[in-house]
Amino acid sequence: MVLVNASLVEKHVKSRSLLSRAWSVLLQDIEVQELLRLSNINTTMRLLYNDHGPVHAAIVSGASLEIMDLLLDYGITPSSLAHGVVKDIDYSKLIILLGAYLHDIGNSVHRHSHELIGAQISYYILSRILPEILPNEDSRLIYRIRSEVMNIIHSTNPDVQAITIEASIVKVADGVDMAEGRARIPYSRGKMDMHALSAISIKRVEIEPGSFKPVRIKVIMSSYAGYFQLEQVLIPKIRGSLIDGYIELAPVLQISESEEKPLPLIQF
Repeated sequence: MVLVNASLVEKHVKSRSLLSRAWSVLLQDIEVQELLRLSNINTTMRLLYNDHGPVHAAIVSGASLEIMDLLLDYGITPSSLAHGVVKDIDYSKLIILLGAYLHDIGNSVHRHSHELIGAQISYYILSRILPEILPNEDSRLIYRIRSEVMNIIHSTNPDVQAITIEASIVKVADGVDMAEGRARIPYSRGKMDMHALSAISIKRVEIEPGSFKPVRIKVIMSSYAGYFQLEQVLIPKIRGSLIDGYIELAPVLQISESEEKPLPLIQF
């Protein structure tokens, strides 16, 4: 079991030199960091939405790589590898890391169509940073990886059906960042409605191997209001992916600090 949080990504990148290099580039790149900062200004300050900045980007990156490892252990091959886009699993993981970290940069322009905007902006960023991450690789590989990352960013749109395993993983991971008020549903601050009640009821999210499926997403909630977050955000993202058949959703009711009640599994 792993807890979904901003430090999870470090576990995955520190043991892979390619991912470690890419992570360092992302964190040190001024344009990337400023776009994420502006994304947060537009969403949290101007629209009163939830966090869409660097912390969210890190959380989704870590959750994506964790889900990918569970699928790899189950024998699922990433689309980029299966279809000959890349020839090494580390490159598939690179695609996921870049797509997950950059998926919300379009919010720096506007919330409306931010997934498509983000994909377009990422073209220029990826054209600049990929040669730095992959200094000895053929430019054709860089072009292919760039397109796969753009595909991921565009596919995070709720209305877009994912067509790759990589995009599916990031789409689902985007929805698991909901613990302690980090809801993916916007709600008015200071207004106690169903959006707010459901947001504050999610205490933590964990990812682990499932009992019947390779991936279990465990959502611990303090009240049944947490189902609203699942039904409105996470479940549609899972259903809009190619990996719905590999996921079981496990809601858990936290009765007290030391007592939890498992609720019926949700399978797809």
